[in-house]
Amino acid sequence: WSVNGRSRNGRDVHSRRISADARGVLTTTEVATPLVAEVGGALVTNIERIMRGTPDAVRLAVVTLLAGGHLLIEDLPGQGKTTLAKALARSIGGQFRRVQGTADLLPSELTGVAVFEPSAGAWNFRPGPLFANVVLIDELNRSTPRTQSALLEAMAESQITVDGKTYALPAPFFVIATQNPFDHAGTFPLVEGQRDRFATVLELGHPGPVAERDLLLGRGGSDHLTDLGAVVTMAQLVEAQRAVRAVQAVERVVDYVVAIGAKTREHANVRLGQSPRGSQALLHAAKAWAGLQGRYFVTPDDVQAMAPSVLAHRLVMRSGPGLDLSRTTITEILADVPVPRG
Repeated sequence: WSVNGRSRNGRDVHSRRISADARGVLTTTEVATPLVAEVGGALVTNIERIMRGTPDAVRLAVVTLLAGGHLLIEDLPGQGKTTLAKALARSIGGQFRRVQGTADLLPSELTGVAVFEPSAGAWNFRPGPLFANVVLIDELNRSTPRTQSALLEAMAESQITVDGKTYALPAPFFVIATQNPFDHAGTFPLVEGQRDRFATVLELGHPGPVAERDLLLGRGGSDHLTDLGAVVTMAQLVEAQRAVRAVQAVERVVDYVVAIGAKTREHANVRLGQSPRGSQALLHAAKAWAGLQGRYFVTPDDVQAMAPSVLAHRLVMRSGPGLDLSRTTITEILADVPVPRG
């Protein structure tokens, strides 16, 4: 991360260019990893100016972005879900769009629609709010499953199809969705395919007394969002996301991720376990977490650190939905799966 061509520690960024092959895949992980730590650290520091008393949630949001995933924030109203989403969006710049989830929200209000132009005698496509770098969908579970399904292709493939024609979405493309607990009035449970496309889920919880006091005294919170500016460019963010993919994961760590996934499918309390997409998300999040710590290799500790946030919303429990129960089950699974050594 740099300002006027220099990194935060004063080094000339041109002296540590990251090499890439013809496909644009980063190949020098020892050089690439500091970029992940610098970009991620800049984002965390900037967002914490607004979000008081929630350092773990801020770091998880940044890790999700660096991993190239999408973020689901579930909590009670008034806990700062929208503030966190807006703070992250402002910190990375780019085009930002916000959509309010309602029961009458139509799929075309997300994707866009073809409109006939009489003067031209042709149908022209008018892009919807998904054509942005950062898309905040507030209270996603207040929209119907039909509207939720309009996000599936966009989140999985960074493209949408309207009237048989496919349109690419901008890069980077990052969806942040908030939802209220499923038992609140006027909510629709997210379908399994929709939940699986979110890389991570987080809960903010109630702030501590000190953080709540700061908010009441005007130190942080949504009132200061207008003072928050971008600390990285779109190009720097994309470069950092590529660097995350280059973080090394040896075979025994990959086998550990596979073993965790297999155990979720065998657990007595789980009706539907982790999907292969969930395993990929867990490994990518572990890489981003390692890169944020300044390391160019993944350890089992990184996998364990990310597992609850990556898997909690994916597991379908026999006793019904609930993140607390899922997290407890994941803790049991992590204790049961042998940790690779060496």
